[in-house]
Amino acid sequence: MNEITIGRGTRLDPTKFQDPDQTADGSIRAQVSLERLDTLWFNTGTLCNLECENCYIESSPTNDRLVYLRAAEVDVFLNEINSLQLGTRKIGFTGGEPFMNPDFMAMLSSVLERNFETLILTNAMRPMAKCADALLNLPTPFRGRLTFRVSLDHYTKPAHERIRGDRSWGPAIAGLKWLSDNGFAISAASRTCWDQDETQMRNGFTELFATENIRIDAQNPTSLILFPEMDESLDIPEITERCWEVLNVSPKDLMCAQSRMVVKRKGDKAPTVSPCTLLPYAKAFDLGTTLRNALTPVKLNHPHCAKFCVLGGASCSISADM
Repeated sequence: MNEITIGRGTRLDPTKFQDPDQTADGSIRAQVSLERLDTLWFNTGTLCNLECENCYIESSPTNDRLVYLRAAEVDVFLNEINSLQLGTRKIGFTGGEPFMNPDFMAMLSSVLERNFETLILTNAMRPMAKCADALLNLPTPFRGRLTFRVSLDHYTKPAHERIRGDRSWGPAIAGLKWLSDNGFAISAASRTCWDQDETQMRNGFTELFATENIRIDAQNPTSLILFPEMDESLDIPEITERCWEVLNVSPKDLMCAQSRMVVKRKGDKAPTVSPCTLLPYAKAFDLGTTLRNALTPVKLNHPHCAKFCVLGGASCSISADM
């Protein structure tokens, strides 16, 4: 097999993404109103058993910039969904690696008991394996509302381990196979950083999943999600109000039109609400400590807004998996 290389790009113009109201050329910056809080994400903490190249959240075995959420803190927001009658249908868990959080199974049980559709983003490695018995013992109705999205950065071991490190391939495949063999709903997430087109990526994963007898249709874009890279140092156009019409994109379809994420930064007394999963450290995007205060419009003043959501057409939405 020929060596697979990672694509690169030009550096970001430093005059961009500075003013929340205007782009560098003086145009009115686009903003997105919350249509409905369909999905609430919880970042369980940035600690992870891996340290991946270009991880947008810089998760690692030592990064605790986002500390562990506790089950009681999660319950506060679940109760607020009910008291405000927000009609939220879906809950997502991300990290870091969620299964490293000692309260994670309690959080998961609380969410499933309240009948939310639930998505867990995981690398399916040892932290998840340590919870295998608890997962198998979930009541059948709970399992019917639960989906796992497993990260595989490429369909080959060498390329995957270039991103995730030595000896990361075998445990990930084993964990994904375990989920598949035990009847859990699963999908996979990969990256478009490689010098390969979408057809090559999907065909490669199709062969992998067939060989490993993993129940994922890699040709289905909602079962294998190919995410654009999120390097905020690379150049990207800013999004203006006029872009909606030019690009034929509706702001109603963006992640921040239907979701929010709860994070807890190290040193903070309480969790904070952020517009989406991509901006956990950007304090300029903080929307307060309650959902009531977080129902406001979001100005697209960050490279991730442009590259990942508007121009990349990507989303961490749960609806694709359910």
